Amino acid sequence: MDVHALLVLIIPVISAIIELIGVLIIIYGVVRSLFFFLLSRGNLMASDPKLDLAKALAYSLEFKLAAEILKTVVIQTLDEFVILAAIVVLRVILTFVIHWEIENSEKSKLVNRIDEMKK
Repeated sequence: MDVHALLVLIIPVISAIIELIGVLIIIYGVVRSLFFFLLSRGNLMASDPKLDLAKALAYSLEFKLAAEILKTVVIQTLDEFVILAAIVVLRVILTFVIHWEIENSEKSKLVNRIDEMKK
């Protein structure tokens, strides 16, 4: 059996496992964020639950992106490549937006703490 044939058999299984890890991270992040949201008595302005969820989503997207990159090894047609490239681009954009949101939330959290210390 040649290496390419072996990769065609193994890569879909490995990428499915990596994507499952990403899904589990999302579920964990949602449950954790919901727990903190309930602890804050449903305060929609509390940044900790939102920040927690954003971090989980960003981390999950890294796993999903890794799975997509692995799938590039077994692409056989141009149509598959275009679809995979579109998925990768969308996930990269989502990752950048989520990281930007995390940075802004952390900065505003830090500014709020500094303001509280000044008072």
